Amino acid sequence: MPQPDASPELSARVDAAVEAALAAIDAASTTAELQAAKSAHNGQGSELAGLNASLRDIAPEERKAAGQTIGAGRARVAEAIAARQGELAAAEEAAQLEAERVDVTALPRLRAPGGRHPLSMLADEMTDVFVGMGWEVAEGPELEHEWYNFDALNVDPDHPARSESDTFYVAPAERHLVLRTQTSPVQARSMLTRELPIYIVAPGRVYRTDDIDATHLPVFTQMEGLAIDKGLTMAHLRGTLEHLARIMFGEEAKIRLRPNYFPFTEPSAEMDVWHPGMRGGPRWVEWGGCGMVNPNVLRATGVDPEVYSGFAFGMGVERTLQFRYQLDDMRDMIEGDVRFTEQFGMVI
Repeated sequence: MPQPDASPELSARVDAAVEAALAAIDAASTTAELQAAKSAHNGQGSELAGLNASLRDIAPEERKAAGQTIGAGRARVAEAIAARQGELAAAEEAAQLEAERVDVTALPRLRAPGGRHPLSMLADEMTDVFVGMGWEVAEGPELEHEWYNFDALNVDPDHPARSESDTFYVAPAERHLVLRTQTSPVQARSMLTRELPIYIVAPGRVYRTDDIDATHLPVFTQMEGLAIDKGLTMAHLRGTLEHLARIMFGEEAKIRLRPNYFPFTEPSAEMDVWHPGMRGGPRWVEWGGCGMVNPNVLRATGVDPEVYSGFAFGMGVERTLQFRYQLDDMRDMIEGDVRFTEQFGMVI
């Protein structure tokens, strides 16, 4: 016996729902839009889902035909969604591949690598000179106690270097802390903690209340050396400094020592270097200070001056860089302009 067809009203509602779903599916241009169309036209809240839920209210003899009509409509929508899903997925994959396409024939865009600052490179080069002679590298804190920065180095309480016009003091005053004005406190710490003999070089930043100009900086890098042993003399000091000068400025470089006064050395000397490569011709330029370690400094750090003697020296790394490369203005070294550092090679 033939089954009755679904009612014309139900068939019309199914056809309308299917046509609306197919139109929405065809209009979807992305997988996200297609998912939205699927939810709206074939999901739980869709017209077709509602018709399917209404089957319970249809007379039993009409329910099978109605179910077949609704099922066929939902099947058409599901097939259309699957087909459109494949089309959109293929299109989106092609678009992604095109966006990520690499032209292997194009010239690469070169990026300038970062690099070390010339001051850092020069400080390492100077340090290596002493390491090559068997010396050790020593370090100390930049925030230093007054005793190490001044008292242990034979600097009197009323010395001008201890005034606030020359030194940065750190509050509170009763802690007696300063930003070290030189790397000489490393010498005092080394004599207190190391076994004799001592041969150390101490590179590091120091702080002074100087105004910034072409030849002065309030924060700069200093290279200090200390040798404590039996029988050391000014001749050993001179030979050491002349060796460093020739490596820094060329084999024709030489030094001279002019008498001067420093509280922590006796005798003391100002050191000049004869730089053959100076602009305008070779000439003497002031490079740093040096001298034999003052016996008072030796006693303050527990070293017997009757048995041991020593020499010490110090020079600015910025000043060395300025002389070596004929730089007119120290401010170029701290402004961070890559055009300045590129002159020295961007060494990683």
